[in-house]
Amino acid sequence: MVPAWQVNAGNGTLGTFIAVHEDCGWRSCSWYGDFTATEGGAKRADVILYDAPDGMAEGKAVPARDTGARNGVFSTTGGYTWLLTTGLVAAGAIAAAAWIVMVVRLISRRRTRVPEPA
Repeated sequence: MVPAWQVNAGNGTLGTFIAVHEDCGWRSCSWYGDFTATEGGAKRADVILYDAPDGMAEGKAVPARDTGARNGVFSTTGGYTWLLTTGLVAAGAIAAAAWIVMVVRLISRRRTRVPEPA
């Protein structure tokens, strides 16, 4: 989540992503390629381009930003990856909190039951 928020804030290392191949799954396609930092920084090979712009093609170079995401870099054209990851993390946190509340209530109810007279 942090790398997606960093790119949304304009942080990270600017560079160029060159598309090498497209990998399509059941619902969507992703572009993989090589990222080279503009000012001679790190070069990353075979990374995914998050928020890829429309019209990507093999060999096409687009500006990108590396914010330390383990598997990829982000397109500078913008996108909604930061919003999606934030939503998923928030939904997971809400589900975990709801589960904890349910367990605490169950334990509390079991402790407060009055035994029936025999």
